[in-house]
Amino acid sequence: MGLFTVLCSMFLLGAAVPAWSEKHSLYYIYTALSKPVDLPGIYQFTAMGLLDDREIDYYNSKEQTKIPRQHWMEEKMQEDYWVKGTQSRKSKEQWFNVNVDILMKRMGHNESDVHVLQWRHGCEIEKQGDEVKFSKGIDEYSYDGNNFLSFDDKESQWVAPVAAALPTKRKWDNVPILNQYTKGYLEKECVDWLNKFRGYGDEEVQNGSPPEVHVSAKRCTSDKTKVKLTCFATGFYPKDVMLLIRKYRSSLSKDETESTGVRPNHDGTYQLKKSVIIPENEKADYDCYVKHRTLNEPIIIPWNGLCQDCTQDTMMGMVIGIVIGGVAVLAVGALVYFLRRRKNIAGSQERVINLAHVTELPNTVIGGSQPRSDSDSGRESAVSSSANSQEAVNLVSETSSGQSQPAEGQSLLQQESSE
Repeated sequence: MGLFTVLCSMFLLGAAVPAWSEKHSLYYIYTALSKPVDLPGIYQFTAMGLLDDREIDYYNSKEQTKIPRQHWMEEKMQEDYWVKGTQSRKSKEQWFNVNVDILMKRMGHNESDVHVLQWRHGCEIEKQGDEVKFSKGIDEYSYDGNNFLSFDDKESQWVAPVAAALPTKRKWDNVPILNQYTKGYLEKECVDWLNKFRGYGDEEVQNGSPPEVHVSAKRCTSDKTKVKLTCFATGFYPKDVMLLIRKYRSSLSKDETESTGVRPNHDGTYQLKKSVIIPENEKADYDCYVKHRTLNEPIIIPWNGLCQDCTQDTMMGMVIGIVIGGVAVLAVGALVYFLRRRKNIAGSQERVINLAHVTELPNTVIGGSQPRSDSDSGRESAVSSSANSQEAVNLVSETSSGQSQPAEGQSLLQQESSE
């Protein structure tokens, strides 16, 4: 019976802390507006690369130059990379200008309002110990903040969540070579670039910043007999972190805890807060368990049982445990985000101020193939390099006025003749 108890205890302790895995990502994000707006810092077209959610390059329709956002990108990538990358971004800008107009017409929207076409594509890898494996690839579009079209990497086909996207899905799925190369880019080429950039990254990317951890408790406003126990971790980078509230060293389930989710700080680091409601007089042993790749060992902060505002005696006696993990917080670069909260005000320019996680489209072929030396190049290499790709190359079609439009833009998002 004693052995059984010991084995059960070992099992419970092992189950209390999930297996830790290190994740990395490389994404390219594009945003296009249907018309320019007179707002500072808002451009009709923007593009950026994000390595582990940190901006590594940037382009906008005003400067029209792809530039590095990390000093190690500027040092490691040759001038040719930026020249060809600028050409690729200019092609995409034309692509978007054409397709925003096409989608507006398809949706029956007028030109007096501002509309947004977004594209995000990239890949994620997962590392457990010495094993590194492909986790997932994402290639998705949105229009005015709503999902429009996404690529199913497992099935190698496009998914249309709205009826307006069906013509595009049919057209893209009817050119198998494009889907093959989309899958190949996400699973192989993108991963190669991710690993290459990770290798180039300096200590800011490789080592990151360790979390500061705080534990506190306050009386619940809705039930005076209970308190809210909170664990708060902040100042960490990269954003992957394990934060658990534990009772007798066993982690509480997601159903028992409330989480804010990982959020960005103003300096490019991240924060995460989790809370649990417990009876005020409960004497259980609670602690906050935090694991992050910058730490040699997890941070464990026990709750001292005090409540910040439960009694006059303890109101001023609240003790907040702070552990920095023995490593000074490293300086990190600014993280550029457009947080999209599209406001439903007809004709209002305010809807484009807070753009959220944007999405990037396949590289566009306009007047010839784009160089593959640009890290976010994918689909156009399929068009230019395959002997069987003549069907894809000849996707240029004409508008009602007889003017030729960019191949990928006009052929992939145009309305079919039956519509």
